Amino acid sequence: MKLQELSFDLATLRAAYLSGAVTPARVMAEVLRRIGSDAHHAWIHVEPAEALQARVAALADRDPATLPLYGIPFAVKDNIDLAGIQTTAACPDFAYVPRDSAFVVQRLVDAGAIPVGKTNLDQFATGLNGTRSPYGACRNAFDPERVSGGSSSGSAVSVALGQVSFSLGTDTAGSGRVPAAFNHLVGLKPSLGLLSARGVVPACRTLDTISVFALTAEDAHRIFAVAQAFDPADAYARPAEPHGFDFGRAPSFRLGVPRPDQREFFGDRAYADAFEAALAHAQSLGAELVEIDFGPFLETARLLYGGPWVAERYQAIRSFIEAKPEALFPVTREITLGGKAPLAADAFAAQYRLRELKRVCDAVWARVDAVITPSAPTHPTIDAMLAEPIQRNTELGLYTNFMNLLDYAAVAVPAGFTAAGLPFGVTLFAPAHQDVPLLHAAARWQRLLTGRAATLGATGAPLPPAEAVAPAVPSGQVRVAVCGAHLEGQPLNGQLTQRGARLVARTRTAPEYRFYALAGGPPLRPGLVRVSEGEEGAAIEVEVWELPARHFGSFVAGIPAPLGIGTTLLADGSRVPGFICEPLGVAGAQEITRFGGWRAFLASRAG
Repeated sequence: MKLQELSFDLATLRAAYLSGAVTPARVMAEVLRRIGSDAHHAWIHVEPAEALQARVAALADRDPATLPLYGIPFAVKDNIDLAGIQTTAACPDFAYVPRDSAFVVQRLVDAGAIPVGKTNLDQFATGLNGTRSPYGACRNAFDPERVSGGSSSGSAVSVALGQVSFSLGTDTAGSGRVPAAFNHLVGLKPSLGLLSARGVVPACRTLDTISVFALTAEDAHRIFAVAQAFDPADAYARPAEPHGFDFGRAPSFRLGVPRPDQREFFGDRAYADAFEAALAHAQSLGAELVEIDFGPFLETARLLYGGPWVAERYQAIRSFIEAKPEALFPVTREITLGGKAPLAADAFAAQYRLRELKRVCDAVWARVDAVITPSAPTHPTIDAMLAEPIQRNTELGLYTNFMNLLDYAAVAVPAGFTAAGLPFGVTLFAPAHQDVPLLHAAARWQRLLTGRAATLGATGAPLPPAEAVAPAVPSGQVRVAVCGAHLEGQPLNGQLTQRGARLVARTRTAPEYRFYALAGGPPLRPGLVRVSEGEEGAAIEVEVWELPARHFGSFVAGIPAPLGIGTTLLADGSRVPGFICEPLGVAGAQEITRFGGWRAFLASRAG
């Protein structure tokens, strides 16, 4: 295998390890070759070859199949601790050497991943553009004249260039989403508290989260599954909660979109057109577009830098900036010292307004499952950013700054390219703990992209074949296959919908069933009976519904004999709870297998 041509997405690299085609030692050598002289200024520190080989040696006696991230190279934003390596937060005078790695970093290492080094960022994670670093303005992976996005600039660019498989960033105001969009990546901004912030230099401690950059949504999901764990030593950590209905896998779902008069692109016609194309792409996934009033979200966004939350940035480095203000970039210093001005009364007033706005914003979830926006409204050049650093940066946060204030989860996903060849991306967001449905929706979104849009970062490599990923968090839902009176539009469907059930699939069983119209009624009911081995059966139309587990018992209790709930084998080989019929129940019943489904049988009667 030619390592130079090997894609570092997790599925491809893991398959190469399992087959023995490559070794971690060879992969680490290739990582260093790809980084080279770091012309994009993506890195602050790269581990030397001997240090990487020492990490490889730690895997020598491990079976690749037993570690989910065996030999996977990753990058760490340099405001996240990596044991024994300086954490600078892009400020050399601030640097310290941590004894321990950050909680999330250690979980990844324990799973077999290999940290390659520390990546560049906007100093103290203050900025969305990637130019505010003494280690050089990070260059976009597609156009070095354009900003990379920030503050997690190097983390995104290192993945987009194929130097590592994934990276960790942080996201307070959009730092895990804007760089993803500008570099054709998936960027997961998890629900606050699900990824421990222990070992992270805070920006706004109440709003910070570690984020994940990956080449595919499936990769982001795999990393999230490993990194996610409740950390009792982090005061802002919280356990993951079941996400409920998985709209990301449903054949149709409701997707909110800002009203046309509330969409702002600051004169960037190419981005405006790209968003319209993205909305059409969303509809191809089965999304029903629902226009929403985006005004309250935009007002919330203005609170982040126009309100007293900037005082958190000041508090995070208070002693340092007071002692060495000259050590900070001028624009970073100006923003951070602005945090001295708000009064405690201002903080309370802003909290009151935030609670009011959140009540209004949260009302949208009664109408939609998720919301789609551009990840950024435009893509400035580095020169334009440096000419007006605060104004241009403010523009970049238009669609991101409200997210953590409102306690939402979000995934940025690629959405194609402009005519000028610049990446465009959108963000899907939903309430806290909807991370898994968002990742599922992002995976479907990415899989339906075509042409250049269906490539990985800036590598040009095609998307690998789709692979199922075990959900990182249990759903708290139960699926049930129905075949007759509980189908959508049929007399007993209300027994499902009244319990909050949602339709997730219209499909068929495996060709191993016979179908009967049972005596009695109304309503008429069918009986689905699996044939014995060697007997001839057929595939029968079914619907798969999903309902909260807490309501499943009452649903089952209402099912009369000879029907019950057993296991239904579906056409794709999966098994779900479903209606079964006792053998005695079909005595004297009319066999209707030839119709292939209940609706076809009913239509024959009506005719």
